[in-house]
Amino acid sequence: MYRAAPGGDPTPSATHASRRTRSRAVAVAALLLAVLLAFGSLVPGSVGTGFATILPWLGLLIPVLLLIALLTRRRRAWLIVVVPLLVWAVAFVPTLVPLGWISSAAASENSLTVASQNVHAGSGSAATSATTLADEGAQVIALEELDADARVAAASALADSHPYSYTVGTVGLWSVYPIVNEQPLDLGLGWKRALATDIDTPQGLVSVYVIHAASFRPGEQTDRDTMLAELAGIVPNDENDRVIVLGDFNATSSDIALAPLQAELSEPNQSDASLGFTWPANFPIGRIDHIFQRGLEATSLRTFKSGSSDHLAVLATFNL
Repeated sequence: MYRAAPGGDPTPSATHASRRTRSRAVAVAALLLAVLLAFGSLVPGSVGTGFATILPWLGLLIPVLLLIALLTRRRRAWLIVVVPLLVWAVAFVPTLVPLGWISSAAASENSLTVASQNVHAGSGSAATSATTLADEGAQVIALEELDADARVAAASALADSHPYSYTVGTVGLWSVYPIVNEQPLDLGLGWKRALATDIDTPQGLVSVYVIHAASFRPGEQTDRDTMLAELAGIVPNDENDRVIVLGDFNATSSDIALAPLQAELSEPNQSDASLGFTWPANFPIGRIDHIFQRGLEATSLRTFKSGSSDHLAVLATFNL
């Protein structure tokens, strides 16, 4: 127990003890946060996927801890709060760097612009999405979560500008260049939600894979993980030097389920300083729509609203 100073205020020793207690609490919280940031995405199953989704947002806790640490007036607390800050910076700052800062490549005449969007079945805006992506300069357009009406609407909207197409199940691909060597992929799901093609550009063939990964639900993500693992096993055997894999992966960049694919392909940074979140469209909290590549040089990558889908569209330009 502490003895109150005259006037009822705590004694200096009591105040010191209170600050020491708060300092210890801050230190423990900071270290736990650092561990979660460093290893949370390595946890398998739905728990790991949940961690992977919230990891970037956990950085918002760091200023709060820093403020509390400053109020304790104990230097040790300030220094320990720096630990999760460094871990967060190592994990996410490299992705935040605008593409133009780390690449001097400029779009040339020999470039290919590709776009992808989950058009949200039942939204009725597949045609609007398709037209918007074409107007943005996409020469190759991938659409996911297509139902029968959306497939017809998109095909009609792109018939003149993108005469070559291939659709399988819930995914479709439209191109200004011929599509060859097309084939459906079930990726272990038992029904088709992915495809593989070659785009016959003036600079040669470019392999393009489109995927609409099975949805993630807590405790029910086996189908998604199977599809991503199957795709990661196929891509390394592609005969073309230039490969693009795009679509709705239903997995964020930090999700361990994407790690095998990320070992084979790279994902360009955004053209602006952002993490490229794509879902939900009105307030994106996660990057689950991706454009991966091998053998190409990205000159731009951005996300934007297209149609009334609950996913933002992703558009990238590569030099061939």
